[in-house]
Amino acid sequence: MKAIEVKNLSYAYPNGTKALEEVSLEVEEGETVAIVGPNGAGKTTLLLNLTGILKPKKGKIELFGGDITQMSNIDISKNVGIVFQDPDDQLFMPTVFDDVAFGPTNLGYSKEEVKERVKRALTSLSLVGYEEKCPHCLSYGEKKKVSLATVLSMQPKVLLLDEPTANLDPRSRAELIKLIKKLKGEVTIVIATHDVNAIPEIADRVYVLNKKIIAKGRPREIFMNFDLLRKNGLDAPEIMKLFYVLECFGYDCDELPLSIDEAIQELTRVVETRDGHIHLHIHEHTHKNMEKLRKLDHHD
Repeated sequence: MKAIEVKNLSYAYPNGTKALEEVSLEVEEGETVAIVGPNGAGKTTLLLNLTGILKPKKGKIELFGGDITQMSNIDISKNVGIVFQDPDDQLFMPTVFDDVAFGPTNLGYSKEEVKERVKRALTSLSLVGYEEKCPHCLSYGEKKKVSLATVLSMQPKVLLLDEPTANLDPRSRAELIKLIKKLKGEVTIVIATHDVNAIPEIADRVYVLNKKIIAKGRPREIFMNFDLLRKNGLDAPEIMKLFYVLECFGYDCDELPLSIDEAIQELTRVVETRDGHIHLHIHEHTHKNMEKLRKLDHHD
């Protein structure tokens, strides 16, 4: 079943700036989809349209088969929850408990149900014991997790994440990616992100957005298209670039790894089948292929 179906969506801001043009996409229930694109591509605007916060100027959005324009705010909130890029845009109550309880309280649940939902959300994010803490006194990474908890407490069917790993230190980033992977399959997830290194770990499919949908496909299909990435100001995962360099120098690789896990699998295969030896050399196409990578890195 389709969780989200967007048909020919266009949106322009009051000053006339066009943010989205004829955007069409589909997200299946239980799927995790990444939306990537340069700054100003319309990623956040698309997410805000999917929540009903912004109203499309043209086109149609369906949530589980229902027209979003015909749904009440409460019905939309029960179906879709969004975690903003900046947690300070989401946290405004005096305590963590109050922030996480705000959504289910406004959906009309009983005090007992609200308490249970808050407990469940905080437990899932390892935030038990934070209930009485002031959100604005927390670290940035902790604020991000509390922001996610405020949405999970409403138990939406669709989770929208706007740049979830932005501005996080490596440890907090790794923790958040682990949490997102844990949620995969339990809820439909749409992620707008610049973090191309995280996408292979969490996304089933990728849409490239630059006001219009430029391309769609599996992470490997998108990231192997260097011309597509370069023209849209995007990068490839660092692991993939490393193995691409090795391949330019004669390393025989059936498929370029996109993540650490895939790299481990690839190197394990080499150790087991080639006695652990890797033979590198310069051949006739080495410099030509390396130039493709240099152009991608510098976005010339």
